[in-house]
Amino acid sequence: MSTLFSFYLPDLISQYWPTIESWFVFDPKHPLLFNSALFLGIFAVFYTIYVSLKNAKHETFRNIYVILFSLFFYYKAGGNYYILILVCALVTDFLARIMYKEENQRKRKLWLALIIIGNLAMLSYYKYTGFLVENINAIFNGDISFGNIALPIGISFFVFEAISYAVDLYRREMQPAKSTLDFCFYIAFFPKLVAGPIIRAKDFLPQMHKKLQLTKQEAGAAIFLIVIGLIKKAVISDYISTNFVDRIFDSPLSYTSFENLMAVYGYTLQIFCDFSGYSDMAIGLSLLMGFKIPPNFLTPYKSQSITEFWRRWHISLSSWLRDYLYISMGGNRKGKVRTYFNLFMTMLIGGLWHGASWKFVVWGGLHGILLAIERYIKQWVPLSSDKFFPRLFRILITFHLVAFCWIFFRAKDFGMASDVISKIGDLNFDLNAWATVISSYRNVFIMIAIGYIMHFLPEKFVDRVRNGFIALPLVGKAVIMGFSFWLVYATMSSGPQPFIYFQF
Repeated sequence: MSTLFSFYLPDLISQYWPTIESWFVFDPKHPLLFNSALFLGIFAVFYTIYVSLKNAKHETFRNIYVILFSLFFYYKAGGNYYILILVCALVTDFLARIMYKEENQRKRKLWLALIIIGNLAMLSYYKYTGFLVENINAIFNGDISFGNIALPIGISFFVFEAISYAVDLYRREMQPAKSTLDFCFYIAFFPKLVAGPIIRAKDFLPQMHKKLQLTKQEAGAAIFLIVIGLIKKAVISDYISTNFVDRIFDSPLSYTSFENLMAVYGYTLQIFCDFSGYSDMAIGLSLLMGFKIPPNFLTPYKSQSITEFWRRWHISLSSWLRDYLYISMGGNRKGKVRTYFNLFMTMLIGGLWHGASWKFVVWGGLHGILLAIERYIKQWVPLSSDKFFPRLFRILITFHLVAFCWIFFRAKDFGMASDVISKIGDLNFDLNAWATVISSYRNVFIMIAIGYIMHFLPEKFVDRVRNGFIALPLVGKAVIMGFSFWLVYATMSSGPQPFIYFQF
């Protein structure tokens, strides 16, 4: 029997080795994503070991285990750039400790400047070198080239976290991490590593040394977030993207005015479901591991103003820009004109953070202008109301302003953005033609309708659904999860699609 087993074992290994090897080797065509079956399997194995290390005596080993898994996750998602995470964590931690102990204020500022410049230099090299060279060549008719510099996924997120940690230490708002290992854990923590949320060290580090306890309510809430996030991303966002939005934005002049308008509405929903879907899954996974992260999106299209929109949209980023950029530039403390300028520059830089392209700068600049205008007119006109019709009017105006700005965010270039805008400008009221388009893309429009209905559901109703899910027995939760995975599979037209924020 043993001889027979030894005879067939090499054949079995050789037969399945390519599949097994693919689990551990980075494939740029198939990066590891939260919305993939491979991640589900890998996380199940990881989590089984993780919960077995919940005792305090295992804390150090558990932290090392999470760091190593996080680096492996980053490697599977983005290649060998995991070394940048270690460099960022180790250098920032080392310099930040020196800065914190320093009593001389001038020297403290120099250490802080060194940390910020060092991190921004790393970010700028990978993210903005090509953009800078391209513009220099265009201005001076040059041919400078640094080759093809690949952008490491999520670099903007862990760089911003490192900078916020240093600034908070400089402001004496927190104490340094208890150890370098703790700080590496914070920077590398895989649920938020490649697409946020941007978590403050002063909020995250204290949770590391609490006993790992997960109540039934917390476990149910975590699973609910993961399921909702998966549906948002893999069902709604990916479906309307691959079956409608991408086609229109790739060639807007080939489609009707109504199709272009619907593509803008579709992308407005797609980008929300993509961004917030990832955040929901990241927050849910973190909660399963015993870490509480606040919501990153709060139904932003219910906003009655652009100001409110940025309080609800990508909250971790908007609050980071406010606390570490807007306030550092003077905020609203240096007069009205300076306040307007600070708002505009904050959003302009925020736009550039999103991508090394002038279209992102324009997108950010438009939001900066709108925020400045709102701040000016709110002296005479209220920006919110509890009455139904004024509230509805403000929501519709804000929604369409945001949707207009998204055109520049999504279009490949200004030419494409101009084509979309010009086609929409030629829109005629023709119900028969509109009905024909809707009929042709029936499933897409059904998905868009479902997505917007989910977004505008009353919060009390959503809370009841969440509490109902939490109250279900384990079998009930398993059935809903199984149905969700089937739904993902049924609506998938190709393999799992990367998250939009991976490029940032």
